[in-house]
Parts: sequence; structure tokens; C-alpha cells
Amino acid sequence: MGYRSLRDCVNDLEKHGHLVRIKEEVDPYLEAAAIHLKVYEKQGPALYFENLKGSKFPAVSNLFGTIERSKFMFRDSLDKIKTLVELKNDPIKAIKNPLKYASVTFTALSALPKKVSKRSAPIGFAKCKISDIPAIVNWPMDGGPFVTMPQVYTEDSDQAGIMNANLGMYRIQLSGNDYILNEEIGLHYQLHRGIGVHQTKANAKGEALKVSIFVGGPPSHPLAAVMPLPEGLSEMTFAGALGNRRFRYFYDDEGFCISADADFVITGTVEPMQNKPEGPFGDHLGYYSLTHPFPLLKVHNVYHKKDPIWSFTVVGRPPQEDTSFGELIHDITGAAIPKEIPGLHAVNAVDAAGVHPLLFAIGSERYTPYLKGRKPQEIITIANHVLGKSQLSLAKYLFICAKEDNPKLNIYNINEFMTHILERLDLTRDLHFYTKTTIDTLDYSGTDINSGSKVAITVAGDVIRDLWKDVPAGFSLPNSFKNHKMVMPGVLAITGSNFKTEEQTLNEMEVLNQHLKDADLEGLPLIILCDDADFTAATMNNFVWVTFTRSNPSHDIYGINSFTHHKHWGCKGAMIIDARIKPHHAPPLIMDAKVEEKIAELGKKGGSLFGII
Repeated sequence: MGYRSLRDCVNDLEKHGHLVRIKEEVDPYLEAAAIHLKVYEKQGPALYFENLKGSKFPAVSNLFGTIERSKFMFRDSLDKIKTLVELKNDPIKAIKNPLKYASVTFTALSALPKKVSKRSAPIGFAKCKISDIPAIVNWPMDGGPFVTMPQVYTEDSDQAGIMNANLGMYRIQLSGNDYILNEEIGLHYQLHRGIGVHQTKANAKGEALKVSIFVGGPPSHPLAAVMPLPEGLSEMTFAGALGNRRFRYFYDDEGFCISADADFVITGTVEPMQNKPEGPFGDHLGYYSLTHPFPLLKVHNVYHKKDPIWSFTVVGRPPQEDTSFGELIHDITGAAIPKEIPGLHAVNAVDAAGVHPLLFAIGSERYTPYLKGRKPQEIITIANHVLGKSQLSLAKYLFICAKEDNPKLNIYNINEFMTHILERLDLTRDLHFYTKTTIDTLDYSGTDINSGSKVAITVAGDVIRDLWKDVPAGFSLPNSFKNHKMVMPGVLAITGSNFKTEEQTLNEMEVLNQHLKDADLEGLPLIILCDDADFTAATMNNFVWVTFTRSNPSHDIYGINSFTHHKHWGCKGAMIIDARIKPHHAPPLIMDAKVEEKIAELGKKGGSLFGII
């Protein structure tokens, strides 16, 4: 089957028990998001909001909230799509097995975008204004309502047409700040993205970039907008193949591309070098991304089909709905990235740490034989390759180990993987820093926007230590450190005073070093200095979130008995990561308590979410 529209999808999910309708009036300011977050936390159904306060349009969220529901929506096409992506990475398979892959070839050909008549397209039914769209605000400090499930379409000015176009998911601020209501909206993207490349080309010609923002449509469309597709595979072709329905489009009277199956389409232009402040926005690291200048879109038209549905999601501290997006993408693409980096077997952008801050990887270590004293060499080369690869380059921490040491190591089990690393980690040798480099725009642990550092922690060889499982008798800390607790074997969280200045921190580290420099810390390779040891040690998710979102490697890694030898930094005792909140960090996301209390009523008997939340 293939959904012709978002409403087809909603009806199918409801029919099979994957969606509930919320009949009560819901305020789009904070309440809709709070409901979504609570239902996602319970791994509940998709949500159809029938009655959004102040809007004539209904909305749907949490479509991709579980991997099971995501696969259900694409149950008839998922296997063929996996094969299609696999063939794009290794097309020789189709040549060797033409009969086996015949149906997939047909799927790809039949998925080519289809240009349709404007008169037959439902999206041309009516127009509205930006102010008519559900003004959904997710977090209390957000700068205004945002489009959180958009498909942003642009074309290459040197190669016009849909087959050379880019479809990406970049957040859109609809109002607030200095935007002129109904005339201007904000686009959040970086110039290295597909849309940014198109903007740069248009700017060089002194032209405005035409942008079409699609919302809704079959669920294959938003998924295509976030897929890391192999070079040469169009997002629109992928959307058609995944949805078993060709991507239908036409051009309006002003020359903007319109998705004929979308529920809403916003068209507009980005003029050369015109920016306005965008944000704040509660983001996927679990903190706000703050206000910064981003491209300004001048609105031309807002179209909607008859009986449309507004689609949205909520991002925040992971896991969230975008976690399921990620799982589905991984299921489809399989080992695509490892195939592009020689010697790399697996890589995991750790979701619980906000995805970009932390990578786990497994590579081959073939430079040295299986002898005592074996050390990391090839995996250092692989680490350099990983940290220079597309979105992986945004990582701050890369832990990489050798497959030969444990071929069955589970890269998705945080405890198991970290234990493997810590048992073998040589702190005098295995830390490799990259200073004054780029990090994720949304990560405020660095010295400035987009600026920070990285560290590759490369481990190969035999086990060299038994990790502490408990704090041994006689272990103590200076009086200025209030509390300590084991996180996992080999990792100790300690509560420090509030971070004030770098000078204060250097003094604290010297005090800690003097206290522990003669202690036997062989079984304790890692200490986390944090604001709350009990919280940090409560779960593995807390541990990786606190540690790797609140630290900048070059500034926040210290060590007991540390040294620098020929520009290489290491330590002979435990490594310390200062993961306290710093004055320049963005604030964490905290929901409004009164809103949470109000939405709890929906979970009581007679409420739409009784038995769900």
C-alpha cells in the first residue's frame, strides 16, 4: 500500500490502534508539547489534536514515536528500500544478480517524481496566513512558534529542476523576535547544508533563493528530508520509493515548486545577506539553542489543501521522537557509513548524549600483530577519517576500539562498550586532542558558536586493569568536594562547588591532584566532576548526557599526575572531566510545572489519554 496523504496515514494508524484522538481543547502554547512528551515517555500512540485553541486546523504528532509504528507505516516497502540503498552503495550486486534485484530496480524507476497539473492538485485548494497556522510553542523560553516537522525544498540555480533539488529538515520560526508577522519567518541552517550550498550560489549571482516549505503529506516525505542518502539518490525519488507513491509536484504562478500531496506549503525568498535573530529554541541536546542571526525568508504565499492536518514534533533531552527517526534511518541505511571509511566496522552516535557530542566506534587494528604490547595505530587513522566525515565531524568525543579485541562487542550498549574501553585505556598514550576546531552549532560547551575541540580516545590491546566496582575503604576526597558515587565500574562521579572561573577550576584541580597523586587509582581511570553526583550516577543515560554535553575536551579534561611530552598530553592517574554547568552554557530544558499538572487531567478516567499517561 502507499498513503496518498497524511490523512490516509492517520486513518490507517487509528484503525490499527496506533493513534488516539484528543478531543479536549488543547493550548498550542506548551500544552500540546507537554502532552506529546508525556505520551512519548510512555511509548504511547500517535496523537491527533482535534481542537487546538485559536486554530481552525487540527494537528498530529508522535507519528514516528516508536520504531514499531515507524516500520508499520512502511510495512510494504521497507525491505525494498533497504536493498535500494544497499545497491546504491554497491551497484555491482545488481549486475551479478539481475533477477534477484529486478523488483527493486522497478521500484526505483517507478518512484521518479511526477509533475502534475495545478488544477488536479489538492494543495491549490486555498490560501491562508502564517498567523492561521497552529502556533505551537514547545518550551517556555522558545522565541516563538516553530515548524518542527518541515520539508524545506530548494533548487540549484546552476541546475534547475527537481532531480537536482535538495529536501532537508531545517527548523522554521514562524513569529516572534523581530519578524514581521505574516511577512517574514526565520530559517535555521548552516551554509554547508544542501540548502546553504544553493543559497551561496544564488548569492554569488545576486539572486534571491526560492524556498518552498512543505508540511504534512505522506510520512515518507518528512523521513526523506532527514535521510543521509548516498550521493546521487534524490530525496524526492526516495520519498516515492519508500511511500509506494511517486512524489507529485507542480510549479505555482510565481515559479515555486509545490508538493501536490503536502497539507501546507509556505513559499518565499531568501535575499542575499539578509539575516534576523532566530531563537531561542529548546533543542535535541536537552538545552536551548540561543538567539543568533540566521537567514530571513520573505513569505510569498501559504497554501493548504482541503481538510489539512498540521504535523509537528517535540525535541528535547533524548530520547525523543527523533530517536525513533534515527533508529529507522539506521535500519534502512545499515552499514553505509562504515563502507565509506576503510577499516571502520561500526559507529554509533550516542543518542542519550544528544547524538553529536559522543561517538562510539569499532575499527580494525591490523598494523601490529597479536603480540603483547600491541597498541592502537590503524584505529588512530580511522579516527581521523571519522572526525572528518559529514555529520560525524560535529562530534567532540570519539571512543574507538579494535574489533580484534572483542568481535562480539555491542556498540549500542553504553555500559558494555565503556567497560571495554576503560579496561584497556592507557592514559599516557591513548588521548589525542584536536584544539580550536568546529563543533555543533547547537553545542554551547565551546568557546564560541561553532567553536570548540575534540578528543579521540583510541584503545587496542589486552586488558590492563581491573576496574573498581565500589569505592575502596580508605578512599577520600578534599573537603571542598561534597559527595561521590560510582557510576559504573571504573567511573566515579564527584560533586564539586559551582563553576565560577577557569582560575578557580585550576586551583581545584591542583588541590585534587595533591590529594590523590599518591593514591592507588589504577582501577579508576575516569572521574566526572559534576554538579550532582547522585543524578549523574543514577542512570547510564544521565552519565553520558551530563558528561559529554557539558564539557569541552581541551578546556575541561584534566588528570592526576598529568604531563605534556613532545606536545602529547596524558596522565599517570585518573582522567578528570569537568562536566559542571559553566556560565556560558545554554540553560537546560525544564517544562512548566503548571502545564504538566493541567495535562495530567487527560490521563484520568474519562480523559482522552486515560490508560496511556
